[in-house]
Amino acid sequence: MTREKEIIMLGTGSATVTKCYNTCFIVREDDDMLMVDAGGGNGILGQLQKAGVGIGEIHNLYVTHAHTDHILGVIWIVRMVMQKALAGKYCGVLNVYGHEKVVRVITEICRMTLHKKYFALIGKAIVMHVLDDGDEFCVGGMRLKCFDILSDKEKQYGFALQFSDGERLVCMGDEPCNEATLGYARGADWMMCEAFCLYADRDVFKPYEKYHSTAFDAGRVAADTGVKNLIIYHTEDTDLAHRKERYTAEVEQNYQGNVFVPDDLERIIL
Repeated sequence: MTREKEIIMLGTGSATVTKCYNTCFIVREDDDMLMVDAGGGNGILGQLQKAGVGIGEIHNLYVTHAHTDHILGVIWIVRMVMQKALAGKYCGVLNVYGHEKVVRVITEICRMTLHKKYFALIGKAIVMHVLDDGDEFCVGGMRLKCFDILSDKEKQYGFALQFSDGERLVCMGDEPCNEATLGYARGADWMMCEAFCLYADRDVFKPYEKYHSTAFDAGRVAADTGVKNLIIYHTEDTDLAHRKERYTAEVEQNYQGNVFVPDDLERIIL
């Protein structure tokens, strides 16, 4: 039986965007959902509402790293789950996955900012899972293997996901792809890769000085790894009306596969 698979892009922007939300998304296979990151604040609650996803549907949250634009929204997700759990309106638990620093930061912010009756639910309604490089776990029929992207800036984990039908999706994080991690992407059906800006605009946005890459770079990595479909995210937001067209054109200078430059709340059918 064919299972329905999609990615819901809750946000597509980089850290300081104001015209779209920070990059975060949901990978869904039928009723099984994995949320990845949550952006930089309680705007995540509005994005979920607009996407038609209720807090009660979220039971698995993967956090790539501890930068503010990825982790602060997690606190709001955790808080809302706690609130619903205390009211008897949340079934099951929220599993939060991340490396040691991610789990430590989330736990400490919760301890310092949430009421003690909420914080008491850590380890009960909220279950933290500390991941090491190469660890694997399952969300329904989806199997994930996390990997260290070998950042020079902040420890960060990407992941390689295999759906129940064997299709593969790889998330490379939000920094330039390290040569040592490209094996995870080689031959994948889908690759998610950042493009902080266009290479043509590199003198404006200074991506390389900020440990980021461009649409031109993403296209080259996609071509080198032989992936079938490339999804671009974590961009600047100065020209959203033409972002899809301009980023796609630059990617296609190197890559001949399918290119997706989604807007916030766009759904990509896999």
